[in-house]
Amino acid sequence: MRAWLQQLDIWKKAGLCLAAAVALGWAQGSSALVVLQYHHIADATPPSTSTSPALFEQHLDYLAKHNYRVVSLAELQKLLDAAANGKSLPQKTVVITFDDGYKSIYDTAWPLLKKHHWPFAVFVNSEPHDEKNPLFMSWEQLKELHKSGVTIANHTDSHSHLIRRRANESPTAFNERRLKEITFAQGRIKKEIGSAPKFFAYPFGEYDSELLSLLKREGYLAFGQQSGPVAADGNRQLIPRFPMGGSYGAMEQFGTKVGSVPFVKLKTVVRDSKGRQLHEPELPADEGQPILELSSPILGHIGPIQCFASGQGAISVKGKGGRFSAQAEKPLPVGRSRYNCTAHAGGDRFYWFSQLFIRRTASGDWYQE
Repeated sequence: MRAWLQQLDIWKKAGLCLAAAVALGWAQGSSALVVLQYHHIADATPPSTSTSPALFEQHLDYLAKHNYRVVSLAELQKLLDAAANGKSLPQKTVVITFDDGYKSIYDTAWPLLKKHHWPFAVFVNSEPHDEKNPLFMSWEQLKELHKSGVTIANHTDSHSHLIRRRANESPTAFNERRLKEITFAQGRIKKEIGSAPKFFAYPFGEYDSELLSLLKREGYLAFGQQSGPVAADGNRQLIPRFPMGGSYGAMEQFGTKVGSVPFVKLKTVVRDSKGRQLHEPELPADEGQPILELSSPILGHIGPIQCFASGQGAISVKGKGGRFSAQAEKPLPVGRSRYNCTAHAGGDRFYWFSQLFIRRTASGDWYQE
């Protein structure tokens, strides 16, 4: 208590109001639990999904130097279960994940992680491993990782776009096909590795509300590609991860990302430009500038909230008290994009939330990858 009062006095002398000081105190006591997402750890692979070995080593050194705890997906699940019973999520805790099972994980990432004795997870799409694609680890290599304590988890069989319903495909057939993709991969992992925990990562980070419900019914903890820290009251089928590929893994931003905290009791609503509520990340054909509404008990007591749209930088934010709304200045591009909203949480820490949006082409066709 004495230390808190001393800190409060410092804040007052710095010209901060009591409400702001309380909000900063909340941030200092809030969880800083984040999940990192990597693909290739290599220099000669596609830049947008690659992290150089040198940069990856810098990431690990930063975590070690700053006394971060690295935990497994199983431990993350235990932490979330404890949070559901009223216990706070921990400070300075990181989960390291890799998508797709590329061979560079085995050749390059694993030796670096072994130096720190840290757990990690690999989300695999089973098809390229079955086909013995040379860019991917073999099942034997994946089994070797598993025996050393690495989690091997589900990323579907073919890494398909799970939100793309085929022409003349009924909603029932669509969901059956999606579930088949997931359960087939789960079976292949179980057969080849010996165990298949119910952890899932969405291919391309794409999802819809029915897919979230499907995974919840099947008992999966599921991970997206929208950035942000893990919130105790967040959706367990939409756990955020910070992508580390390309420029997103820059060392200048790494400390801010791993130290980020969730907005307290955040509620979000997405609306179209006419104010109608939207329930899916895929936007209607005539909508390119969705409105993101945010409400939280701390929003009226902290510094300005800033939101950024993919490819546009800072965007308009309006509101007061505990309610704000953000809207892009220009239409979002075709494909996947995001609004990222942050607010200063004291020191070098930031509150952070990210919302995914998906747009088809003007003709209604799906974008090409």
